[in-house]
Amino acid sequence: MVPSQTTDLSTTCHTSRYESAEFEHTYGYEMPCDQIAKRMADLSQVYTQHAAMRPLGCAMMLIAYDDEFGAMLYRTDPAGYFVGYKAVAAGVKEQEANNFLEKKIKKNPQWTKDETIQTAISSLGSVLQTELKSSEIEVAVVDSENRRFRTLTAEEIDEHLQAIAEQD
Repeated sequence: MVPSQTTDLSTTCHTSRYESAEFEHTYGYEMPCDQIAKRMADLSQVYTQHAAMRPLGCAMMLIAYDDEFGAMLYRTDPAGYFVGYKAVAAGVKEQEANNFLEKKIKKNPQWTKDETIQTAISSLGSVLQTELKSSEIEVAVVDSENRRFRTLTAEEIDEHLQAIAEQD
């Protein structure tokens, strides 16, 4: 039996939480995000070596906010490789999206929260070459104020789509 995507995701999330808890129990402080990314990349690489576990060897993005370093974004892949980014994409057209994001970052490396969200949405629209609707996309954010991962409502997404349309 092949695990479903939901099972893969919940297993991966459970594993990262377990690894973090083990680290904190052993060393007495919270596991840094880069260490979680490294550990999960190592585990993904091991998963690819066993046929029954191969679906668990997948790309993953980790988002965190660190008091010392600020916002952090890591991407792991099944080869056991992880890298920190300012912006990154994963999926079928990840190269096109990463090129789009790279060009935008070169122009303006310091964005507000709204500019960041709008750039991410613009990247998706550009790569898919379609006009996006709030009912078709899901946007999640982690900000420095509340440090919680949350998804934007359809109304918030509509506001950002409207701002993007006004820029064009």
